[in-house]
Amino acid sequence: MTFVWATGSHRGRIRDNNEDAVYPKNAGKTGGRLLVAVADGMGGHVGGEIASRIAIEAIAKNEEGAIARRVSTANELILAEVQANPELRGMGTTLTAAELNPDRSLVIAHVGDSRAYLLRSGILEQLTSDHTVVAEYLRAGSIRPEDVATHPQRSMLTRALGLYSHIEVDVVETRTRQSDRLMICSDGLTNMIDHERLAGVLGLGTHEEAVWTLIEAANQAGGHDNITVAIVDVGP
Repeated sequence: MTFVWATGSHRGRIRDNNEDAVYPKNAGKTGGRLLVAVADGMGGHVGGEIASRIAIEAIAKNEEGAIARRVSTANELILAEVQANPELRGMGTTLTAAELNPDRSLVIAHVGDSRAYLLRSGILEQLTSDHTVVAEYLRAGSIRPEDVATHPQRSMLTRALGLYSHIEVDVVETRTRQSDRLMICSDGLTNMIDHERLAGVLGLGTHEEAVWTLIEAANQAGGHDNITVAIVDVGP
């Protein structure tokens, strides 16, 4: 089994800087284990960039450790950075990381509202659950799905790295099949493009073409936030 991937990131049309981070930064192909991750920082011009960078570096540094434990380590490192530099207090980041293995196993560790999706046979499935106030309301039946896009608390996180000493990490385990397409993205994409449009665009072209077509589509829809996309195609 082989994995081919591409990643891309853009600051969008409104923001002055890009607080997202992605791993790997370059496109590639491998027959071995692959780690792909997206982090969406918060906490101001400097803080968000630092938090997302620390998270990505931590998750990528030791690929032998359990992926959920590496996310917890990222949280500890961000908190240590804040302790050393109090002016960074309040910075944090989402982190969604996927580990794809040659034995077809796929393990995802997730905190926040960046997302992992799997496109299989034309059907797009969201693998992760958002850790936001609105997502909690939706799961409780307090609001309707059509109310999410305009709800004033739609971007308010209930869980992120860098806020508390203990972080609960969601772990999703599944198996890949040949011709699957995995995508991890920041909410700068999903807040701009609905599920149906996302499925349609994601299924077109090569993995590299899909990355930049999605980023451009988010920008054309307004580009209200940083946009980061990582796509992996599963081959024979």
